[in-house]
Amino acid sequence: MRVMVTGSAGFIGRHVVDGLRDAGHDVVGLDISDGVDVRDPDALDALLPGVEVVVHQAAKVGLGVDVSDLPDYASVNVYGTAVLLAAMARHDVRRLVLASSMVIYGEGRYACAEHGDVRPGPRAVADLERGRFDPPCPHCGEPLAWAEVGEDTPPDPRNAYATTKLAQEHLAANWARETGGSAAALRYHNVYGPHMPLDTPYAGVAAIFRSELRAGRPPQVFEDGRQRRDFVHVRDVARANLAAVTAEVPAGTLRAWNIASGSPHTVGEMASALAAERGGPQPQVTGRYRLGDVRHIVASPARAAAELGFRAEIGFDAGMKEFARS
Repeated sequence: MRVMVTGSAGFIGRHVVDGLRDAGHDVVGLDISDGVDVRDPDALDALLPGVEVVVHQAAKVGLGVDVSDLPDYASVNVYGTAVLLAAMARHDVRRLVLASSMVIYGEGRYACAEHGDVRPGPRAVADLERGRFDPPCPHCGEPLAWAEVGEDTPPDPRNAYATTKLAQEHLAANWARETGGSAAALRYHNVYGPHMPLDTPYAGVAAIFRSELRAGRPPQVFEDGRQRRDFVHVRDVARANLAAVTAEVPAGTLRAWNIASGSPHTVGEMASALAAERGGPQPQVTGRYRLGDVRHIVASPARAAAELGFRAEIGFDAGMKEFARS
């Protein structure tokens, strides 16, 4: 099968390309590092003839620096996806695998002892300043317990990146309905592993911690370090993309799957694991915060297991040992 991968030289994209080629697919790569922009319709028209599936990884990622990033996020992630989908329609490409993200869920899912399942609003600055990092019940103000997020959880994006990833899903769903194509949206959780970018505010927290340790500095852990995430290895993510290329998705629809390890850990645990593997220095818990961050976001991987046959194979301990030295 002839597959085009956008963002083919990026952190996740290069692993996806390797997995597709190892499986016998003919891969066409598109990456800004080669001077080819997903927003360029002429470049797409030159690459898409004969392509049967597009795996769309190209994106501006991370939480960003401040609101000055908004135009770039909208241009690359939203406009770029729109240009790509229009080109796919011109060339009658009927299959899309979209790199989406768990960030579309916002603050995730919580349960109150009195009120059951609740969706807390954005955390108040006054609470964050006092070190009260866990969101309270919006009805009674009592503490909440986090719960797994399923794919049918209503989206609630809390930052620019999250908003643009949700917009990508909506555009892909529009394209599928209007063309009869099918779209598979893979909602990545916290991806880490070899080839993760270094020393950039747009990198994931695992890469930032590793860069600090390489420089002999202690990782700076925000809040109290107890914010919980699901860290999934990039080679597992590549396997999920390979499965999605041929997964059954009805024509005219978009189907979403959480791509996660199913074994959540705290950010503090991740920082400690990296520091231990490199022999220190030990992480420093700073109490600082970022308004765009959420407290806990933990996925249910059940749908991906049932429908894609995808289960993460690389455990947290083994993955962090490799990543710390990569």
